Amino acid sequence: MIEELQALLAPRHLVRIAPEMDVPLTPRVTRLLDTAPLRRLARISQLGLVAQVYPGAVHSRWEHSLGVYRASLLFLQRLQAETAFTDIVDNRAAESFVVAALLHDVGHWPFCHPIEDMQLPGMPRHEEVARRWIEQTELAQRIEEDWSSVDEVCRLLSGPPESDAGRLLASMLSGPIDVDKLDYLMRDSLHAGVPYGRNFDSGRLIGSLCVHPEKPQLAIGEKGRTAAEMMVFARYVMFSEVYWHHAVRSATAMLQRAVFVLQERLELAIMVDLDEAQWIARLRRIAEGSLAEPLVEGLFGSHRRLWKRVAEFNQLQHAELHSQLSRRPYWWLVACSEALAEQLSAVLKIPLGVADVIIDAPPVKLEVDINMDVVSRDRVVRTLGEVSPVVDALANRQFDNHVKRIRVFVRPGIRDRLSGGRLDDQLLLRAVQATDARLA
Repeated sequence: MIEELQALLAPRHLVRIAPEMDVPLTPRVTRLLDTAPLRRLARISQLGLVAQVYPGAVHSRWEHSLGVYRASLLFLQRLQAETAFTDIVDNRAAESFVVAALLHDVGHWPFCHPIEDMQLPGMPRHEEVARRWIEQTELAQRIEEDWSSVDEVCRLLSGPPESDAGRLLASMLSGPIDVDKLDYLMRDSLHAGVPYGRNFDSGRLIGSLCVHPEKPQLAIGEKGRTAAEMMVFARYVMFSEVYWHHAVRSATAMLQRAVFVLQERLELAIMVDLDEAQWIARLRRIAEGSLAEPLVEGLFGSHRRLWKRVAEFNQLQHAELHSQLSRRPYWWLVACSEALAEQLSAVLKIPLGVADVIIDAPPVKLEVDINMDVVSRDRVVRTLGEVSPVVDALANRQFDNHVKRIRVFVRPGIRDRLSGGRLDDQLLLRAVQATDARLA
């Protein structure tokens, strides 16, 4: 048993995080927490622009990392009772897993996910940034002296794991049910002030964890099926009501367009090393006098000024338009937004600029699979979707196409000029056709 598991059972030192959660600390965990890369996470919010709509959602990635570290100990505590786990995962591998859980967000920068969704040229992925933070800072010395090896930790975080132990532990870090989701659903829900991400039985879910009988991968026993169903539903509702709330997406679309307009001047490869205050200050300074200034000041200036929604639909409501707009490259969405702005300008007889109309659509990258394998008492393996019609519907057919809606946002004041404050679908369809024709 590694010393962190012993500390979980009989803590001598701990830190308290919400909601009334004791996180056990050992000297070597404290040495990691005190490094500059981990302290930087205390100055980066977990949910970024969500706080524009849910004021309490200002918790940090540092707090979340502590929660994920604690969840990793709970996973290990449960699985160490299984011979199938202890036969392939020794103490050294378990230590690498604990470090990887604590450092899983170390490569994130402010507003990381929406900017990564844009897939801009030369923009590093957060996995690459994480490896650099781990290999080229004091973290490397701490890991090598106190834990296992830097390479083992990095392989768990970004792959490819080479051993059965590595593959099993990697599935516990990033999979349908993992230590990250277990914490962020609960924590984001708590700080946003909504109940949706806390309406599943995490204790029952952890208690049902097991090793897949056919491959080195995490699975759940059939007693955990209902808890897993509720976790899938919690994730679905959190996306619907929080992460893809229409005003959150307005703020996100504004930030993305500002970054797109300013990308050459921002030197994004430099900005990945900044904390949130530094990042916003640099963005505001560079945006001064540019077409992006109203967008940036609407988000981070003295007065909040979000662009207004004039169209919204999912696949069920407008299948054709949804299929033509979803998962397009970001540069194409910008071109289509400009074509739509031209059409609106002609209809409304007012000049519209490059940042006045923004189309927000599901990004190229789909959400990760949330269809866990369930092992019955007689060792028969079926996916959660096969035993749960709810999960089959949410995970396979509706998640991205229903929750992640197509939306069109316009600068405040423009919506009042539209009949009923709504955009004519035919204008949007013509903008799509004009963009495809122009780029053909």
